[in-house]
Amino acid sequence: MIGFIVGMQSEARLLRPLGGAAPIAISGATREGARDAVELLIRAGATGLVSLGLAAGLDPAARAGDVVVPSRIVADGISYMPDLWLCARLGGVTAGGLLHSDVVVATAAEKQALHAATDCVALDMESGAVAVAAQAAGLPFAALRAICDPASRDLAPAATVAIKPDGALALSEIMTSLLRRPAQIPSLIGLARDAMAARHALIGRISLIQL
Repeated sequence: MIGFIVGMQSEARLLRPLGGAAPIAISGATREGARDAVELLIRAGATGLVSLGLAAGLDPAARAGDVVVPSRIVADGISYMPDLWLCARLGGVTAGGLLHSDVVVATAAEKQALHAATDCVALDMESGAVAVAAQAAGLPFAALRAICDPASRDLAPAATVAIKPDGALALSEIMTSLLRRPAQIPSLIGLARDAMAARHALIGRISLIQL
């Protein structure tokens, strides 16, 4: 039984095409939350784990909506190899490395530096923790991500405070940031547009999954 770890409640809703056939746990896009989510899914009987959701682009060639099923997941300088059979269930490997980060990488300069240092295509904040925990538990794992934040974008300040620990949107923090710096609104609109493209890409890939 494949269990899915997502960072946000909105990402959990993307799994509706599976019809409740797979257990889902929400990490809040943190390392600690991802570890807790893995433990929860193992207790629920999961025999394979997939980290699913949105990702930031590191490779300048990656575009919003590009699907990433990585051949390796990099955390703390160590590469973890996803299970190829599980990757095939997700539609097959599409890219090289997916990098884990414990902090939001907000600027294009930071993303480009990470790409140069790691040769990873994309970055998220939970797949590395999932890979570490899954390997420790002896379970196969993989990741299914879609680019919502291309490497060329500097994130608006409101986007860096957008998620609560339970995976819900932090609406009050977002509104406070917008009131303080209304000039970031166009950037947030662009991010929302790209996030929609990424979600549509994930829905298309999820619809092909056979559990």
